[in-house]
Amino acid sequence: MKQPTSIIVQLVHIHGPLKGEIQEFGSNEIIIGRHASCDLQFPQDLIVISRKHANIIREGNRFKIIDHSTNGTFVNGERITEAYLKNGDVIFFTEGGPKVSFLTRVGEVLEIPDAVPVPAPAPPQPAPQSIQQPVPQPTVPPTPQPVQQPVQQPVQQPVQQPVQQPVQQPIPQPVPQPIQHSIPQPVPQPILQPESQIPIQIETVKAPLVIQYGPVLQSFNELPITIGTHGDADLVLSHPALHERHVQIFFGQGSYRIKDLTGLNQILINNQPIVSPAALIPGDTLFLSPDGPAFHFMEGGRMLEMNIPKKETPDDIENPIPEKKEEPVKKKTGSLFKKLFG
Repeated sequence: MKQPTSIIVQLVHIHGPLKGEIQEFGSNEIIIGRHASCDLQFPQDLIVISRKHANIIREGNRFKIIDHSTNGTFVNGERITEAYLKNGDVIFFTEGGPKVSFLTRVGEVLEIPDAVPVPAPAPPQPAPQSIQQPVPQPTVPPTPQPVQQPVQQPVQQPVQQPVQQPVQQPIPQPVPQPIQHSIPQPVPQPILQPESQIPIQIETVKAPLVIQYGPVLQSFNELPITIGTHGDADLVLSHPALHERHVQIFFGQGSYRIKDLTGLNQILINNQPIVSPAALIPGDTLFLSPDGPAFHFMEGGRMLEMNIPKKETPDDIENPIPEKKEEPVKKKTGSLFKKLFG
């Protein structure tokens, strides 16, 4: 017997003290706030969050968020008292406060084994019957038969034939043949190409992909997609290091893959340049260029932006202020005449 489908709630922190973390909850209620009993607990010093700020409850296969706070809860920028959530919604806990993205995924379906049938009792076996012994019959002696004497036949003597001796034929001697040594021919072996050189056919497939970049959270249900700065790209990212059509992400041979569309070989996975196209494995760090943007690739086709420390440039380094040289103090000296006759 099957129980209702298990649904896992994923809260992706995209702004606030827990930015970059992904929390998963499998219960039917999620309590959010600063109190120690909350499922999603914010730091105690974040006083803009109430002790019990809001909760998310499951109703069938839907989830509803209910606000209990002083400073308010917002869904996609609108303040709510309660609202039903859908995948990709962005929740603000107070205006300008911590921000999370709401996602769900189907967990394992729990099964309860059916009752084991109790076998019916076996019918009673009939009592063994007494074995009847056969009654012995009287033995009748056989009637004697007359003995017949065998008739003797005359013995015929075999006629001896003269023995013929076999004529010996000369045995032919084998003619020696020259020994030919066969030269082994090499067996052609198939040439195995590395995975990066095997052509992969890019096809349109149904596969989820969620990309978080700054305040933007974009979801896709079909691949491939292109990322770049041009308006024709499926995901437009404004970054000085990106080109109009920078990369393509698709699903092939059982994994997510990324293809460089610039030909400049600037894409890095785990700080190593790739041979395009390359597979993306959960836990990888992905740099679309050495100067960013950078993402964490997570399980289920999720890409979360990484914070990259800003490089110091000569313009950012403050020029040291030159020290002012102190001018020597000129001592006032009167004339020798005034000193003597003043």
